[in-house]
Amino acid sequence: MRKTIVAGNWKMNGSLLKTKQIIIGTIARLWDTDMKEDSDVVFIPPFIYIPTASSLLEDSDFSLGAQNMFYEDKGAFTGEISPLMLKEFNVKYVVIGHSERRHIFGESNKLIEKKVKKAVEEDLIPILCVGETLEEREADKTWDVIKEQLSSALKGFDTLPNIVIAYEPVWAIGTGKAATKEDAEEVISKIRKWLKEHFGRDDVSILYGGSVKAANVEQFASSKEIDGALVGGASLKPDEFAIIVKTFLGRS
Repeated sequence: MRKTIVAGNWKMNGSLLKTKQIIIGTIARLWDTDMKEDSDVVFIPPFIYIPTASSLLEDSDFSLGAQNMFYEDKGAFTGEISPLMLKEFNVKYVVIGHSERRHIFGESNKLIEKKVKKAVEEDLIPILCVGETLEEREADKTWDVIKEQLSSALKGFDTLPNIVIAYEPVWAIGTGKAATKEDAEEVISKIRKWLKEHFGRDDVSILYGGSVKAANVEQFASSKEIDGALVGGASLKPDEFAIIVKTFLGRS
């Protein structure tokens, strides 16, 4: 089922005090918002603040996500976090394949494939990120890149798992330069078509990510193709994140 999902990825930002301020402040601003069954709002703090966030979100209508995970339950993997550790704190979603993991930390399609498979096995919902660089876009390779990312990440699945996809053009992340609604719709419609061809389903929630903020959210929320947003910097500001959430949840 296509749910409306707005997820705030804090990246490497925040503090213990900021974690409390963001979550409490956002929830306070959303107290009168109708949290429908077909919607979800997700807070995705750094690993170290997940326990605090989990406590704050307990018994609420909001969900907790993680920014990454490893593909083993335990072992000699210094610095990594296992899915079992995340589940102890009621983490529901995990971001996999974010462009910063791909391009700064060199995560390959093969590694992302392993992470997606493990997340699904452990009943975590992957937010699989796909997207092209500016160079790839200018070379007219956008769909080739995204098709390869999808094919690799979902390799080995006979049926489509419980997954969310986020289209995040790399050239629009943290640059202040968002894609247009038409840019996003073109790619997202191709993703739906590809999922239908390969799995017989196109009812997956597909989000747009890339410099989403209060000033431009209305254009994305007005699209029937876009099911929500993966929000970066704006999710650190309760006032702005609440506006983004209300805009998506309030659409007819």
